[in-house]
Amino acid sequence: MAAIALGAMGLATSASAGPERIGGKLPLTGGISTVEGSAGGGLATWALIAGDETEDGNGGAAQLTQVELPDFGLTVVSGSIGIRNRVELSVAHQIFNTRKAGAALGLGRSYTLGQDVFGVKVRVIGDAVWDQDKLLPQISVGLQHKRANRGALIRALGGKSSNGTDFYVSATKIVLPLSMLVNGTARWTNANQFGLLGFGGDIRSGRSLQFEGSAALLATPKMALGIEFRTKPDNLGFAREDASLDLFAVAAIGHHLTATAAFVDLGDIATFRRQRGLFVALQGSF
Repeated sequence: MAAIALGAMGLATSASAGPERIGGKLPLTGGISTVEGSAGGGLATWALIAGDETEDGNGGAAQLTQVELPDFGLTVVSGSIGIRNRVELSVAHQIFNTRKAGAALGLGRSYTLGQDVFGVKVRVIGDAVWDQDKLLPQISVGLQHKRANRGALIRALGGKSSNGTDFYVSATKIVLPLSMLVNGTARWTNANQFGLLGFGGDIRSGRSLQFEGSAALLATPKMALGIEFRTKPDNLGFAREDASLDLFAVAAIGHHLTATAAFVDLGDIATFRRQRGLFVALQGSF
């Protein structure tokens, strides 16, 4: 659910011959939107900047994401702007539907939790596509300010706050000879279930360092396959929180449209075990 950037592999090796460039960047080098709105993969934030433009212009992307789990559903509408391939501004609105589980938890059937995420990312050094002769990856730093909408419920579950801010640093390297992308992100956070269940808890209230990793391989010039892994804090006593995993396939439909499908494993959520299901997303970019 992540490696759209790899769709450029087949073209970037012939860049000196003048491949078609629509909007400035080589096709598919802006990533897709994560569930939090930043450019990268479905789970992991990458150092890439959203949109199709290079340092000569401004680009952006909009995405609709749906995650279907055995007991829950997550809908995300997100948008981002990339400024001169240097700064990214993003926003995401998340709706988490408890469905039948809501009744079992005493909240009512199809009880929903919502969250807004506002992000800023800055590319500090490197270029994942054009710096192939350098060992240094593209490195970006950023933050995501999150506002959950169920403050009373969050406090009843042991959460300390309904608002919080994550800070992160990401490194992304595209290895053209191997048709491979690798990414690592270190995130300083105290978010419970990405922030939907608030920030901090009765076990731990402060931030801790968490890791996000991605690896992807270009299967065809317009399709990438890969894997992502993301650790999360375990702050709430009433329910264990597990790391997340996904196995993804991303297809390019023209230059400005991409479709993503993935198997996602979010572990246990709010005492409901083995939340494994389907992640699908459709993104348009410019």
